[in-house]
Amino acid sequence: MNFELRPLTEDARMEGVLDKDRRIDAGTMAPREHGEVFVLDDGGETDLDLGNYERYLNVTLTRENNVTTGKMYLTVIERERAGLYLGKTVQMVPHLTDAIIEHIERVSRVPVDDTNEEPDVCIIELGGTIGDLESAVFVEALRQLRRRVGRDNFLQIHVSLIPVINEELKTKPTQAAIKEVRSLGLAPDLIACRCSKALDKGTINKIALYCDVEPSQVVAVTDVTSLYHVPIRLESQGLIKSVSDVLRLERLTLSPGLERRGARTWNAWKDLAISQDHLHESVSIALVGKYCDHPDSYHSVVKSLEHASMACSRKLLLLMVDAEHLEQSTLDSSPKEYHKAWHEVYKADGILIPGGFGTRGCEGMISAIRTCREQKTPFLGICLGLQLATIEFARNECDLPQATSAEFNAEAPVPLIIHMPEIDRKTMGATMRLGNRPTIFQPGSEWSRIYKLYRHDRNPSLPTMNGSEHAGTGSNSTNSTTSDINVQDISTTNSTTQNGPQSSTEPSPLTIHERHRHRYEVNPEYVDTLEKAGLNFIGRDESGQRMEILELKDHPYFVAVQFHPEYLSKVLKPSKPFLGFVAASAGVLDEVISGKKRRRTGSSTGYEDRGLVDAMGDARIQ
Repeated sequence: MNFELRPLTEDARMEGVLDKDRRIDAGTMAPREHGEVFVLDDGGETDLDLGNYERYLNVTLTRENNVTTGKMYLTVIERERAGLYLGKTVQMVPHLTDAIIEHIERVSRVPVDDTNEEPDVCIIELGGTIGDLESAVFVEALRQLRRRVGRDNFLQIHVSLIPVINEELKTKPTQAAIKEVRSLGLAPDLIACRCSKALDKGTINKIALYCDVEPSQVVAVTDVTSLYHVPIRLESQGLIKSVSDVLRLERLTLSPGLERRGARTWNAWKDLAISQDHLHESVSIALVGKYCDHPDSYHSVVKSLEHASMACSRKLLLLMVDAEHLEQSTLDSSPKEYHKAWHEVYKADGILIPGGFGTRGCEGMISAIRTCREQKTPFLGICLGLQLATIEFARNECDLPQATSAEFNAEAPVPLIIHMPEIDRKTMGATMRLGNRPTIFQPGSEWSRIYKLYRHDRNPSLPTMNGSEHAGTGSNSTNSTTSDINVQDISTTNSTTQNGPQSSTEPSPLTIHERHRHRYEVNPEYVDTLEKAGLNFIGRDESGQRMEILELKDHPYFVAVQFHPEYLSKVLKPSKPFLGFVAASAGVLDEVISGKKRRRTGSSTGYEDRGLVDAMGDARIQ
């Protein structure tokens, strides 16, 4: 279970996930088994759940928002070693349950959004299946927490599957689950029924009768055409009123500024979701990766592509291409798979190479990158993608055919990619270069497309807790005189930082902040050779020695980044590298950069005279 606390109102923002995994964190999880590892600003490595909360709720979480069984056991053991239990027998109850409750109560008071105020509501996700041995201690901790805070301050939503067998909705699994939950001391206030088809009135009444709740406490979470329709579906069933009634949220007082901001965000979300049903043009993206047999391995990447596609008014057609299928060995063993993979690469509008570890599939990725470079196909490389793009360029444009990575060959004669000297080579967990770090655009990079996308981020002023207007959310935010708060071109949405005033005429340097997760970097000894041949490293770290962004000048869009921009992409604020990549693939990059591209809305007029509404505003101004 992952301890994540998340907001219900604009001033109630805290997420937590309780994770039954015995690990300290998710950093050593295998992508093919658990899905992606999500990285937070402070470098915390968690599972993809916290990424979902940050993406959809516009909050900034920390490693403290993720609680694993291993982390709680470690806390209790450290207390015992310090003699804090005074020789008493250390038990699951009360010592482990107390540690969990104390952690929840402490972290739930930490601000997680730009209001910088203590949240009013904390949402805790208790993952897994009720009755699992691994989750028993968390269930008991929540039972005690409910007793401690009182009924008016504790709301339990039980999520249950309603299977469909021969077109008949079956409620027995839900009845059994609720019975099990009650036997453990918890009583659900709402039952969220996950089902592939709509629940009829008879089924809802049956669930309510046998689970001892009112029909209004049964919420249907059925399949929809787009994930972004789910909040609208839940709101139409009165979920907000139900939650408000149980927690007595009417006691809270919101500032007029926050109420307006919340209304704009909700309207922008509905407008965006509805517009997806009226899109006719599409953009096809080939994701060439190592872990394509487990789609959750690239969860944030896929979501970022969705965000950018919606901003460009395009339906996303995603082609998952196994990188190994592009290699000569596959042609020898399975010609059909080889030709199918290359067919998808050639028919795609754009090619994306995501992050990964190890040598498997890398030669196939390098071949795909060369195709993009030579055929002028839009390309975006992330982390490993930047390293492989550098290797491909060195081999074919710099006469360095033996160029490779020290990760693939520790004795490589041309180590173009090297292990970062400060990184621990023995311990695996939490030893990479992690978290939010600055990237500085180099002088003379004003021609760059990715530079223009970041530079043109004119974040509108946004309401604060007291209703005043401000731009950005960082501690060094500057005031803005922008009054047209709810109008913004899609080219101005951002999830990173800018350095200095936001005028598009101001010269470099431009500083942005993105999240990182890597052990290897471009060898600085080869940078001059690469740049003389035409590979431009337009973004570097503060020292100027670590390469962060590369781009080709004579190409529609050939960009690779060492950081992971997908970790900061939001539904209403698509990541800049992804936005540029999808826009280039769709043939609208110039319009997006200039701010002329408009997205289709659900209004009767077709295209509204406004860009993507940035009502959630988390751009941080340095």
